[in-house]
Amino acid sequence: MRIQPITIPDRPGAPSDDDLVEGLHAAYATGYHEDAGPVIPLARFRRDMGAHSPAQRVEACALIEDGQVIGGYSLAFPRLDNLHTAWVFPLVVHPDHRGRGLGSALFEHALDRVRAHGRTLLLTETPATGTGARFAAAHGMDVALSEARRTLDLRKADWPALERMIPQVEGYTLERWIGPTPPHLLPDLATLLNGMNDAPRHGDVEEQNFSLERLRAREESMPDVGQTCYTTIARRDTDGAPAAYTRLFLDLGRTDGWAQQSDTAVLRGHRGHRLGLLLKLTNLLWLREHEPHVERVITWNATTNRHMLAINEAMGFELFDEWNQWRLPVEPMDHPG
Repeated sequence: MRIQPITIPDRPGAPSDDDLVEGLHAAYATGYHEDAGPVIPLARFRRDMGAHSPAQRVEACALIEDGQVIGGYSLAFPRLDNLHTAWVFPLVVHPDHRGRGLGSALFEHALDRVRAHGRTLLLTETPATGTGARFAAAHGMDVALSEARRTLDLRKADWPALERMIPQVEGYTLERWIGPTPPHLLPDLATLLNGMNDAPRHGDVEEQNFSLERLRAREESMPDVGQTCYTTIARRDTDGAPAAYTRLFLDLGRTDGWAQQSDTAVLRGHRGHRLGLLLKLTNLLWLREHEPHVERVITWNATTNRHMLAINEAMGFELFDEWNQWRLPVEPMDHPG
């Protein structure tokens, strides 16, 4: 058994260890069997956990035995903010090979890399119960934030009732698009995303920096990973200022009927007009019109975000499962490298 670093190319088209990334993805897809939600498809896994981006640098390792990948991990080191943190996901051993201390060996290997980079806080997330939660607690991690996933079954949704729920909001105009954000709208999207920094988070994590470079790279990668997105934003009529937005993501090759409700945010100066409910409802109805095969929408919320929880419950979202974000303070090496 050996732990082998996975080569992550510094530029598109450079040599990489695609077979090891695929092996790590296969171990993740099998090893996270307690997660009943949608599995991250390989193309998106390769982008998010096996490739560098303006927002983060990635290190990954494969656990190999008898020539087969039986586990491994991916570490993300933020580049634009939270330079004291590292995020590990996944860290997994194939279920057939558990009980031999391999997960602990991977964890210690990952910690050494975190120390080598001078990072002082390791973060991860797991379902609130089960193998991952037990592993995190046994390795000294503390719960930093509790989250819940909720789902809306579109096959059972009361669509006339949802249409009646759409509020009448004066003074704002809606604008929408499908797929990557057009270049001329990236500054507006950056404004809206940076406005999400007052969402619940634990105290050791700083605000995120949604730079234009970061957003451009993320948006342009959508077609490459077989992903599309339905986005609706609200603008104030008096000056055209972006006020709120919501997004629904789809993996186009997915056959299990899942879509993901991503962020919904209303900037502080525009709250109190029911823009959040307006955007989520109109965007959902638009998705249904264009993607009738979608059966379920899944969304994440911090359990302390009562306002968004109330909106989701009013729309018919039901509790699916609960997750924890975990934290572990790390003592860095004297000479990061």
